[in-house]
Amino acid sequence: MSAVQWTIDGLPGETQRLLRSYVKDVVQAYGTQLDAVLLYGSAVRGEFLPGRSNLNILLFVSSYDVALLKAYAGAHKKWSKEQVVTPLFLTKADLQASAFVFPLEYQDIQDCHRLLWGQDPLIGFKVDQRHLAGEVLQALRGNLVRMRQRLVEGGTTEESMMLLLPLSITALMPVLRGVQRLLARPVLSHGEPLLKDLETHFEIDLAGLHEALSIKRGHISPGHKEVPRVMDRYLDSLERLVVVVERQIGHR
Repeated sequence: MSAVQWTIDGLPGETQRLLRSYVKDVVQAYGTQLDAVLLYGSAVRGEFLPGRSNLNILLFVSSYDVALLKAYAGAHKKWSKEQVVTPLFLTKADLQASAFVFPLEYQDIQDCHRLLWGQDPLIGFKVDQRHLAGEVLQALRGNLVRMRQRLVEGGTTEESMMLLLPLSITALMPVLRGVQRLLARPVLSHGEPLLKDLETHFEIDLAGLHEALSIKRGHISPGHKEVPRVMDRYLDSLERLVVVVERQIGHR
């Protein structure tokens, strides 16, 4: 298979050159065992932040065992320094089973990905969404519960809060796109329009989530004394969102 010629709108040229080099390394490591290399996440949605965002990769391989996974060790050592997340490894055969169990994640990938090399196995593929509502509700409530737990683990310090807020809002975004799918609303890729759409639909104030998103993007940097208040607003917004989503979706 020949290399795919691609450009990704909104992604810095240096990052695209880095990805091309990454693909060459992976193809060299796996040869005929590799079926496709896909990019997904913020780099495709147009929300990539140089120095802040990761590069999310999905590798489709013909089969896998310990030897194949071990063959990625060299690439991991090199490319993890460039914010390339350890990829998901899948075969075409187990794609359907994985998507059935994790419809939230795979629908997100299905809707927004780019083929970097090979033949795209997601063309014509349909994610079974029978378990989507359950996964969305679990992920929403889980985010809130884990946030409280991690606050305690971090000693409730301002430093730990500034680390937790971007992590939590990042994990929350695909879940909120899942909420939009369940509501049969247009699925919005960018964070701010997504939050505003849910505010309008549910008639609630999500100011705390907006603040966390702004912190993640480096648009605001709260002072030492303000950080706990930001965290309070975030938890308040998140809890009210969880309750209203559970009420509207969970009782269907």
